[in-house]
Amino acid sequence: MSLDVRKTYKMYLGGEFVRSESGRYDPAADAQGNHLANVCRGSRKDVRDAVTKARAAQEKWAGLTAYLRGQILYRMAEMLEGRAAAFAELLHATSGATPAAAKKEARAAIDRIVHYAGWSDKYGALLSSVNPVASSYFDFSLPEPTGVVGIVAPEEPALLGLVSHVLPVIVSGNSCVVLLSEKDPLPGLEWAEVLATSDLPGGVVNLLSGHKSEMLPHLARHMDVNALSLAGVAKTLETESLKDAAVNVKRTRTWHLPDYFAATAQGLDPIRAFVEIKTTWHPVGW
Repeated sequence: MSLDVRKTYKMYLGGEFVRSESGRYDPAADAQGNHLANVCRGSRKDVRDAVTKARAAQEKWAGLTAYLRGQILYRMAEMLEGRAAAFAELLHATSGATPAAAKKEARAAIDRIVHYAGWSDKYGALLSSVNPVASSYFDFSLPEPTGVVGIVAPEEPALLGLVSHVLPVIVSGNSCVVLLSEKDPLPGLEWAEVLATSDLPGGVVNLLSGHKSEMLPHLARHMDVNALSLAGVAKTLETESLKDAAVNVKRTRTWHLPDYFAATAQGLDPIRAFVEIKTTWHPVGW
């Protein structure tokens, strides 16, 4: 008689798979309510550790060429494509979606990553400008990454919603700390294994599972987080988080996308939300 051992999914911080420092975990069920696996429940300390890892990785990631960042994201899409069937099976089990719908979401997530990989060396040209000035200077406005971005992923779709908010943040050179879907964290935790094999530097994406109500206040108030991206957050918690984010004047954006499969769920605007436009003056040489 064999023993049925349920997997305990670890969180992904700094390129490593770690348990919560609190030692707590929650059971994760399939769509029929059957025990499927266990997931770590992140704590305040885990949020602080994730921010530290994200800060350590951000400058080096931003220092890579746009072309190289794009190639790394393309590699991420390739690794996810190689596991598309397994992800479709997982999405079918956890969300209750039909096999065809689960396969569609896995495919859409791959396409969404490719979409933003293609933006890596193009968004700068669209967000930059040479400004007319009434003096003998060149005046350039250029986009720069904001820094460390806290992301709350939507509750569903668990995989497509996650990549739709993470990719536009990191393509410009930001790093991020992500609170995964509380309802269905397994696709996000499984995605961590894709990140670990995609050449993405450790710490650029950090994934935390657990209760948003416990972790989000600490993420929103953290003084070393530069921006906050909120999706799938209850209105009361969203309001409190925006107030908390004001402690160090974080850039904030709330998302209420009706359809993550639509073309309107991607594009330049999500990238623009988390870059800062810096202006440089340079004297005209003669």
